[in-house]
Amino acid sequence: MYHVVNKKEFHGDNMDIKQFSDPNTGRLVPVSNVSGASHAFIPASLPPQWEWPQELWPLLLDARTALASLNGIGRHLPNPQLLLRPLQNREALKSSSLEGTYTIPEKQLVFQLDPQEPTSEADPVNDYKEVFNYSMALQVTTNDADSLPLSLRLICKLHSILMTGVRGSDKEPGKFRRLQVQVGRPARYVPPPPNEVMPCLDNFEKYLHQNTPYDPLVNAFLAHYQFEAIHPFRDGNGRIGRLLLALTIAEWCQLTNQWLYMSAYFDNNKDDYINCLFDVSTKGAWKEWIEFCLIGVVEQSKDTENRCEKLLTLSEEFKQRLASVKGSNRLNMILDDLLVSPVITIPNLAKKFNVRYQTAKADVDKLKKAKIIKRLREMRQKTFYSPEILAITYQDDSEG
Repeated sequence: MYHVVNKKEFHGDNMDIKQFSDPNTGRLVPVSNVSGASHAFIPASLPPQWEWPQELWPLLLDARTALASLNGIGRHLPNPQLLLRPLQNREALKSSSLEGTYTIPEKQLVFQLDPQEPTSEADPVNDYKEVFNYSMALQVTTNDADSLPLSLRLICKLHSILMTGVRGSDKEPGKFRRLQVQVGRPARYVPPPPNEVMPCLDNFEKYLHQNTPYDPLVNAFLAHYQFEAIHPFRDGNGRIGRLLLALTIAEWCQLTNQWLYMSAYFDNNKDDYINCLFDVSTKGAWKEWIEFCLIGVVEQSKDTENRCEKLLTLSEEFKQRLASVKGSNRLNMILDDLLVSPVITIPNLAKKFNVRYQTAKADVDKLKKAKIIKRLREMRQKTFYSPEILAITYQDDSEG
């Protein structure tokens, strides 16, 4: 039996074994019952048989410098979560869109206030639940990193959170696959057969704790390729791979937290992302893959730093606006919450701060008067949001 990964993860023709021209990257083994392919690919264990090219040193230095600058923002924050959570929410949207799941940011944030369970595979709630699950998994890696090290156990835990209660929940959340899978139908890529999955993963786990000749940042992208090539789950491999990438970069580069997320860059350069991964397997194109990723680190680090600085500036501006409105200290706490999630309802505020509905309504009125929030008209329940925070967090550079 086999399972088809029917997301738009690869584009192109059927899997052609003649494309796999570099024996150092792995080996092909014959498989049956796969549409469009006769063989599966088993990636060679890391580290790769690849010599670091001297011409990449300047780019690596740029990437590490940009990453260090980004990390400097988080190091001096009294409460890093105020900036970390918006970045995680954006990452959840971008990583999910890479797999063909699209949600509207403000409606996604409303969903997070009161998560619903989908009633069927066709229920539109599935999309919002999938993105919500991704956000929850990101928070687990942040909260539990000290007690749960990089391991297959952690990977399974993340997958269980990601896939529970959504489409694909029948595909054994938190368990490595025991079926042959293929990417696309007909297949462009066929990952290792079921009996080869655990040997590949055992080697992968050992590599996560191994001293290597590569820079830690480079190492994180080597590991990301390896995970995607193994494709250890029946579904959700891309999202788990990008979750793991954020975690390895943070840990191996000794960041104060998970400040760098790559999904926005991968999503903006989707075809290059997919083809670079594929070319490593077929041609041993490690240089092109690492170069692509390091360029992304520079872009994403600068973009994230810019968003963080804008959010901090806006937070101070909001406090100045509130100075003209008489209110309790609770308003400043609501402001902090808005940075984390720029969508609120009166009942949620009343519950969170343990105040009466009318008191929460008065707070909302003061925030409206200060032009910090406005009514979100598309929702049945009275819902309010901060368009300025939303624009900084979710607007793409191409949109202005």
